[in-house]
Amino acid sequence: MKKLFRRGVVFSLAVIPALAALNATAWANSHLEKWPTSKVNTTGLAVTDDTVTIGILHSITGSMAISESGSVQAEKLAIKQINDAGGVLGRKIEWIQEDGATDWPNFAEKAKKLIVNDKVAAVMGCWTSASRKAVLPVFEQYNNMLYYPTMYEGLEASRNVVYTGQEATQQILAGIDWVVAEKKPKTFYFVGSDYIWPRTSFKIARKHIENVYNLKVIGEQYYPLGHTQFNSVINKMKLKKPDVIFSIVVGGSNVAFYKQMTGAGVDLTKQTVITISATEDEVRGIGGENIHGTYMFAKYFQSLDNPNNKKFVEEFKEMWGDDIVIGDVTNNAYLGPWLWKMAVEKAGSFDIDRIKEVNPGIEMANAPEGYVRIHETNHHLYSKLRVGRARMDGQFDVVHESELMEPDPFPEGYQ
Repeated sequence: MKKLFRRGVVFSLAVIPALAALNATAWANSHLEKWPTSKVNTTGLAVTDDTVTIGILHSITGSMAISESGSVQAEKLAIKQINDAGGVLGRKIEWIQEDGATDWPNFAEKAKKLIVNDKVAAVMGCWTSASRKAVLPVFEQYNNMLYYPTMYEGLEASRNVVYTGQEATQQILAGIDWVVAEKKPKTFYFVGSDYIWPRTSFKIARKHIENVYNLKVIGEQYYPLGHTQFNSVINKMKLKKPDVIFSIVVGGSNVAFYKQMTGAGVDLTKQTVITISATEDEVRGIGGENIHGTYMFAKYFQSLDNPNNKKFVEEFKEMWGDDIVIGDVTNNAYLGPWLWKMAVEKAGSFDIDRIKEVNPGIEMANAPEGYVRIHETNHHLYSKLRVGRARMDGQFDVVHESELMEPDPFPEGYQ
């Protein structure tokens, strides 16, 4: 019996490759009949009969690597899942990854390399607004698509970008509405990293706080990316005693900021601290014990209790390890390849102009965060505001969830 069993296994293993080869041949012939390369790629993109190449452009070195590494992991997971399901128009996705290295001119250079030299069909990339602003002229000049995953300040809408993160009305203004209703504050203190996103976001937040609620901002300070000495501003905040501290400190600087806050005796379960820049990815470096009690405004948290998210978390950990965490921008990055695939298949083409035509209204009902849809005119996503309170274990308890909100990147009175 043992001998027969062995012979049976050898026979099966010999037959499977032959069957697979036959199936692959039939599949290849079928997809080429339906989507010939000459029809689905008329502009010289990196599309063959069997593959399509896209770009991945994030900081995998420098102070922003702590925030952007999750985006890379999410995009590669989505690509794997798409390939396992048959690819895009019958073609498997290949990717070329470039490192922006937390340097904005470098992002522009790498974007041009991906688009002009590598002729990628789309790019998943960037994190900071500074990097996005640096690459935007490149995408518009050479006509390619960027899927941008980060929550940001708004005041932009390019047809060459799909913005999968939230803009200010969906996150900052809705979050301030929540904290004013919930905490009844009278004073705010702003502290952020010194570049476009924090400065513009605080400008919008100040208008909302002062003009809508007639409350006061009693301090506002900025520090360079990578800054690690926050004791001076922490002492100022302790002296001024603001009701709410609003932080948009980003990347690795978060680790120093929150550790120094708790080290200075600030009890974050009593002092109201709100942020839009400390997701689970950053908290992993900060340590749950150093940020416990802080409120994060986002549309996604790893702890979301829905079937889509449970499946996403399980598959993410299966690919990247059980100790991995998933934050808001990681979720947003995961949406990029899927929304691109849906656009390509709706257009029946990889051509950029066709993608731009069909993007409006594309919807994804089974996203980890729930339902999302690309807006009909401004290329942002409909989404919900969720307020999470940081736990000791590095996860968040969702204490508030809004209705689905229409994106409005140019809110009247805030520009």
